[in-house]
Amino acid sequence: MPRPGGTALDDAVAVATATPVLVGGHESGGAERLRPLVEGKPGWRAVGPGRELVSAVATALAESDRPVCVIPMTLGRNPRLIADTARTLRWLSAPANSGRLALTDPFGGPEHLIGWLRGGTGRALAPTDEGTARPAEPAAVLLTAPAAGPFEDAELFRIARLVRQYRTHRWVEVAFESGDPSIAEGVERCRLLGARRVVLLPAAFGAALLVPGAEDGGPLLSGHAVAGVLRARVAAAVQRLHHGVDGIAAGLVAEHGHGFPHSHTSDNSQPAHHH
Repeated sequence: MPRPGGTALDDAVAVATATPVLVGGHESGGAERLRPLVEGKPGWRAVGPGRELVSAVATALAESDRPVCVIPMTLGRNPRLIADTARTLRWLSAPANSGRLALTDPFGGPEHLIGWLRGGTGRALAPTDEGTARPAEPAAVLLTAPAAGPFEDAELFRIARLVRQYRTHRWVEVAFESGDPSIAEGVERCRLLGARRVVLLPAAFGAALLVPGAEDGGPLLSGHAVAGVLRARVAAAVQRLHHGVDGIAAGLVAEHGHGFPHSHTSDNSQPAHHH
């Protein structure tokens, strides 16, 4: 997935001249599910937010003169991760680090996740490798992810509805690891709706948590596809950094409009402003 106007070779060169740091939240088990993505890649790091991110970025800046590109590893359901990461990088962006620290675009947004899930759903219910049709029995796709907050979880229900829109799949349901509904409850719901097969598809990094009565639909993205997205995000950030844009200011407002509306009440008791 090269940048618009760029090539895969351009992106690879840009990545080779930068140090990528992947920062993960609830969609990656606090970055635990990101570790395999950096194995065998010298200098690459996968960390959680906060102190772990501070330590990783400080070490990367000290180890070489290359720019450090921090990638918020969200699939579109964790704007807080982007904003928190931006706040950490703002704190780290001392004059000595000018031009060497960048916040990339997030790995993906809701529109990317919808597209990736549509592709995964099609693969999960496609004919077998031998080209023969699967048994003509009602099948449901159950999207799974680690539980987070109410808004993040609700977003996955919205995404599931859009994944199903204009498709032939009758059921695209949602369940959460350690959440409500649980994956086992999600499988039971699919059965009650009439599905004879239930295929689990992760709307998160890593594999879906298998439970009895369900099939593994495979990962959301192949390793090759993930690597392509990462190259594109880093390459775009390096290019912007050359023009004096580090991406931090944009990241600071990523969480705006997310969550419960809050109010600002002035001392003269004017009506509160909600946003």
